[in-house]
Amino acid sequence: MTGKSGSPDDLGAPGGPGIPGGRGGPGGQGAPGAGIGILGTGSYLPADTVSNSVCAARAGVSAEWIERKTGILERRYAADSEATSDLAVEAARAALDAAGITAAELSWIVVATSTPDCPQPATACLVQDRLGAPDAAAFDLNAVCSGFVFALVAAARLLPAAPGGRSAGYALVIGADIYSRIIDRTDRRTAILFGDGAGAVVLGPAADGSGVLGAHLASRGDRHDLIHVAAGGSRLPASEKTLAEGLHHFRMDGRGVREFVMAELPRAVRRVVAEHGLDLDDVDHFIPHQANGVMLAEAVQRLGLDRARTHLTVARHGNTSAASIPLALDDARRSGLLHEGDLLLLAGFGGGMSLGTVLVRWGGTAA
Repeated sequence: MTGKSGSPDDLGAPGGPGIPGGRGGPGGQGAPGAGIGILGTGSYLPADTVSNSVCAARAGVSAEWIERKTGILERRYAADSEATSDLAVEAARAALDAAGITAAELSWIVVATSTPDCPQPATACLVQDRLGAPDAAAFDLNAVCSGFVFALVAAARLLPAAPGGRSAGYALVIGADIYSRIIDRTDRRTAILFGDGAGAVVLGPAADGSGVLGAHLASRGDRHDLIHVAAGGSRLPASEKTLAEGLHHFRMDGRGVREFVMAELPRAVRRVVAEHGLDLDDVDHFIPHQANGVMLAEAVQRLGLDRARTHLTVARHGNTSAASIPLALDDARRSGLLHEGDLLLLAGFGGGMSLGTVLVRWGGTAA
């Protein structure tokens, strides 16, 4: 996909200038994969529930302050024995069961994560091995908290052309992160927000009229400083100095992120809906990245999605980065809230800065 820069002050008309991003054919970026839909969903949350009281004691604030500022009541932390791939495998197995297919039928495995098991190999390859999916091409994608939406669009575009010239088959898309390993638990700006988890979907042939209808992805590299982990890469390799200075911890400019989301998310939502010949009132379900419950409540008011049901799991899960949207999607599906023909709008936003929206016509799952 190609990209173009855009002024954050240029709201423009939907489908006009504004949010940067690629365009692919009539109607914006168009349907990522013709006739490709979500056939199954799954999720996994670690067993350890961490209350606001525990986070508050470490960060020097009160439990009431955390709830008031974030809307979060608790979050999950992975066990010492668990890595990102472990969470991803559990969510993947649940999604495969819901779709009624086996791992051997997969053509692609895409893992969206910014907390991989290790710098290399890709966490997706570890997942492939554990699942027993020898014919699947596997790779990771890092768009931080937007990662699942980016990965969903990438996989939907890849499915019509399976590796090795085989029939397209199915794709497994997983969002998984363990932020408890990279947060500074004394930093009240970040430690109170994040939890661990994984969510997954299986993509495959959709029933007529259902599936992924279209998407719009955007990146704003000029705001990359808002969210970052400074050390551990080629710019600042790990050393005694980087460890002593806490440069391996996740850092975020909370005010800057909020300003970005409030300016860009409404614009992105209006754009993707208009580009695909729809109206905001057509949206039945809104499933956003679960960043901060208080911020999301304000954002939803600005979006104009008055008829849509907004699905929020942030109070129970915290911010699980790339896992948050598929976790909320699976929660909605298992709660019986999604019905055949419903229009879903998924919206991710996060480090990069990055932002992705995707429209899905729900066709139901096998289980």
